[in-house]
Amino acid sequence: MAEQLTLDGFAGEAPQPYSLFFALMPDARAAQQATEVASLVARDQGFAARADRTSRFHVTLFHVGHFAGEIPAGTLATARAVAAEMVAPPFEVSFTHVGSFAGRPGNLPIVLLGADAEPELMAFQAVLQDRLLRAGLTAGVLHKRFNPHLTLFYGRQPLEASEITPISWRADAFVLLRSVIGQSRYIEEGRWALRGPLAK
Repeated sequence: MAEQLTLDGFAGEAPQPYSLFFALMPDARAAQQATEVASLVARDQGFAARADRTSRFHVTLFHVGHFAGEIPAGTLATARAVAAEMVAPPFEVSFTHVGSFAGRPGNLPIVLLGADAEPELMAFQAVLQDRLLRAGLTAGVLHKRFNPHLTLFYGRQPLEASEITPISWRADAFVLLRSVIGQSRYIEEGRWALRGPLAK
């Protein structure tokens, strides 16, 4: 099939890809502590961690999907409607270790770990995921078990999990984020306050 051409005879540009997901964002103090850990680990691996990652630190709760082009309005509306109906109290998020996940050679996710011991976090994520799946948002990356983590940067070498001074914050809201693929940029598509008790 021939490529679609613009009026000047050149092929049209590929659509901008996006990713859409629900997340928790650390407060300023926790983000700064995470930045300090990232700097130390990156230095040990022989490079400097990018300072601009701090504002994008997050804990993914549910991946809605990847989209080659604009996110469908119906998908956004459904995600927002489910989020607006969530009722849950604020809860503590605490990371106690730094380690790495598997990935491409030289591009391994260096992450904070340990928050799976937080029962309120785990319960909130389970209810949110269940409601989103029931609403038909099944195109995203799904995992059999929620493994809360915060990606610091992508490293060159695997990192055996080691203890750190706990990095904690009290989550009082969750957000819906659009990731502009290739631009290292997030757009907030919604924010909802946490208020209890958790309604299943």
